[in-house]
Amino acid sequence: MAEMILAINPGSTSTKLALFDGIEEVFTENITHDINVISKYKSVIEQKDCRLKYIEKFLENKGVKYNQLKAVVGRGGLLKPISGGTYEVNDRMIDDLKEARYGEHASNLGAVLAREIALKSGCQAYIVDPVVVDELNPLARLSGLPEIPRRSIFHALNQKAVARKYARSLEKNYEDMTLIVTHLGGGITVGLHRGGRVIDVNDGLSGEGPFTPNRTGGLPTYDLVKLCYSGEYTHEEMKVKLLKKGGLAGYLGTTDLREVEKMINNGDDRAEQVFLAMAYQICKEIGSLAPVANGNIDAIILTGGMAYSQRLSQIIKEKVEFIAPVVRYPGEEEMKALVEGAYRVLSGLEKVKKYH
Repeated sequence: MAEMILAINPGSTSTKLALFDGIEEVFTENITHDINVISKYKSVIEQKDCRLKYIEKFLENKGVKYNQLKAVVGRGGLLKPISGGTYEVNDRMIDDLKEARYGEHASNLGAVLAREIALKSGCQAYIVDPVVVDELNPLARLSGLPEIPRRSIFHALNQKAVARKYARSLEKNYEDMTLIVTHLGGGITVGLHRGGRVIDVNDGLSGEGPFTPNRTGGLPTYDLVKLCYSGEYTHEEMKVKLLKKGGLAGYLGTTDLREVEKMINNGDDRAEQVFLAMAYQICKEIGSLAPVANGNIDAIILTGGMAYSQRLSQIIKEKVEFIAPVVRYPGEEEMKALVEGAYRVLSGLEKVKKYH
């Protein structure tokens, strides 16, 4: 194992770990953390030492010595807007994440934990294509209200990974293709990739785009304002309503698309209507990006957990394949995508970027 790379992907109640030899997976483990333990910490960053012990134990159990690691790569957290690529973890990045300057999220621990292990190993720590990748065209930034510019927050890691994978399958360069990539998960983001950049994409965190298993997506603005000022909900309750209790959860009481499909198979007309409405909105979002590239789209890629659904994928395919061929990469390959980003730098295929 000459090119050992450790990948770390912290979630709200889990830490995914994977060890690769070059770009070949050797070990992987998903550590589930006791919610009662995690909830005792006042902030995400306070969980660092607790999670670090699990990582150290993982390496010990696998018989991996620190000096065998050539790089450690963590999931990028909420940082200032940056272009896509592989970034070395530096003091400025760590400070921004520890202070939660751009927001609090479990993924903020990715770079922090990666650096802790890298310091023990004498190697470099990296992050790759964090959710704040911002490569929007200037026109895409105008929302219609000067006080609220459009932001780029999306599934950058997985979107760019599957776009590169598709390009490789055709023996082409990602930078030479124009693709619409649709990530279908708890959040849904649809991005237009052109020239190796995501020049337009819906903000999957703040409520743009289709409704999802638990998020409302875009809503009629004036009616939303009236609801916010109705006195029925606090600010925090509205956040929960929009980000956790909207979409499938709001209509059907579940975020599991498999459960929704069971309902449909059992003759539940309401479930079928909601399912079709979500597919309808996804198709509209995909279609809205085609004119940005004058209709010159090489392919439409479906990815994420919900892309496993044959029913959903087929509906989307039938509606949008007049734009371009539809291909499917179900699930997420985030751990491999992290490692591939670090490996491109280690092998000289890509220049490392600095976070300023």
